Amino acid sequence: MADNFRPNAGIVVFNKEGKVLLCKRSDEDDAWQFPQGGIERGETASIAAQRELWEETSLKNVKLIKTLKESAPYRFPPDVLALTKSRGWNYVGQKMYWSLFYFCGDDSEINLNTEGHEFSEYRWDTLESAYQLIVDFKKTAYATAVKAFTPLIKEYLQK
Repeated sequence: MADNFRPNAGIVVFNKEGKVLLCKRSDEDDAWQFPQGGIERGETASIAAQRELWEETSLKNVKLIKTLKESAPYRFPPDVLALTKSRGWNYVGQKMYWSLFYFCGDDSEINLNTEGHEFSEYRWDTLESAYQLIVDFKKTAYATAVKAFTPLIKEYLQK
């Protein structure tokens, strides 16, 4: 039997300074990540990314630059796996489908006090620094985004 991975939209948002949006999880101490969320039946990865970005940060003033076609999987560690099983999920990890967005607005649009309230604060940082802050079990999936999006961000900002 094949392992069951949850399809997930990973979201990298960058601003005019080339910094990326990082959000601190409200349920863990000092756990930073990019916005992300499940891809629902019938959704494309880019549509799911836009929906999740809105649900988690209230951001709509973004421009889609690229969505990667290939997934970047990661496995849950035992403690996270136990938590997901307690929620009724039967997943061993997630397959991240990364989307890159350019943020066209200003920070006043960012609202983390949303219905699910997944994040307690945000910050703008470099893509490389973001990678260093991510929990270890997600690093391989995040490495895919860093490698693919670093040149795209530089190219976009030079236009």
